Amino acid sequence: MAISRLKGKNVPVELWTQREGVEMQALTQLKNIAALPWVFHHVAVMPDVHYGKGATVGSVIAMKDAVSPAAVGVDIGCGMAAVKTTLTASDLPDSLKLLRTRVEAQIPVGFKAHPRVHKHAEKSRLWKGFHDLHEKVQDRFGKARKQLGTLGGGNHFIELCLDTDDRVWLMLHSGSRNIGKTLAEIHMGKAKRLAHNAALPDRDLAVFLAGTKEMADYRRDLFWAQRYAAENRQVMLKIYQDVIRKLFKKNKVRFDEPIACHHNYVSEEHHFGEDVLVTRKGAISAREGELGIIPGSMGTRSYIVSGRGNPDSFCSASHGAGRRMSRSKARRTFTVKDLKQQTEGVECRKDAKVIDEIPGAYKDIDEVMANQRDLVEVVAQLRQVMCVKG
Repeated sequence: MAISRLKGKNVPVELWTQREGVEMQALTQLKNIAALPWVFHHVAVMPDVHYGKGATVGSVIAMKDAVSPAAVGVDIGCGMAAVKTTLTASDLPDSLKLLRTRVEAQIPVGFKAHPRVHKHAEKSRLWKGFHDLHEKVQDRFGKARKQLGTLGGGNHFIELCLDTDDRVWLMLHSGSRNIGKTLAEIHMGKAKRLAHNAALPDRDLAVFLAGTKEMADYRRDLFWAQRYAAENRQVMLKIYQDVIRKLFKKNKVRFDEPIACHHNYVSEEHHFGEDVLVTRKGAISAREGELGIIPGSMGTRSYIVSGRGNPDSFCSASHGAGRRMSRSKARRTFTVKDLKQQTEGVECRKDAKVIDEIPGAYKDIDEVMANQRDLVEVVAQLRQVMCVKG
């Protein structure tokens, strides 16, 4: 059950963390969300909660006949993928620098794209639906095709991990790249201009209403972008597996079935006797027995989990550790020396450009996991030994 509660104007806010540990900006956002007339039953807040644009990161919002694009976020479909391999720690070389450089050479990071459509992306069914998307993205068809199978920037990453049995795992975090961001911004801007959103406590929380052309257009683009994000991770995982096979060809590496989950998305679900649209922004689905991934940060633990199906959280759990300070504050607070200390033993970049992703900028993943014991059960505990950052 929730650890603390906020009184909202229309519905309560249930938090799986102490409200004293949530920054004031985020608490204000949560109250604004709870004041929306379309919000259903209550707002569920995950233990990694922190301030975001419009809607708080780490919030699960169910609505009747409405959806807020800001409650999804600009990186539509952002999420995780992980797969266990037959490799063990003893199979790994003393240095993982060669592996990191090969992954970086095969999977573009930041704003980059593949020089041509990758072989794993060529036959995607996504391309048949592209021309139905909003007219303003039609000039991005080529870019979207070349970015399928790329990492992006910010907190996106590709990792090599070891579990407590010293089995090797591949793990990555990415979303819908430029095409998803562009679609999100188009629809967020459109929602703000609708008359029924004029009196909202925060115009960033503007919604589309069921039965309208605006809602139909958003759902079309939203669900396409969510599929794009999922396929983006699938393609990257295939490329990553190709790199592993070549580098460890003597081992004849095999891979388990991948585990995958969105954590910025919309889903049509049934809760508390009603059909609702659920937005999870910085949260994963955690239905009973459903596998999910909750990463920590560079140099800290990550978890493979099984959902407990807790109805009070709308069957959800946190999407990671969650930031405890902004990127700009992290850059002011920490140094390259701090970064090297906090990522000791991890093969990764250790320069000034990734200081904002230092483990110290994130919440304590162990505390986050402790606060959601009633939401998920830990299946595997992973520690990073290599990390590629966007």
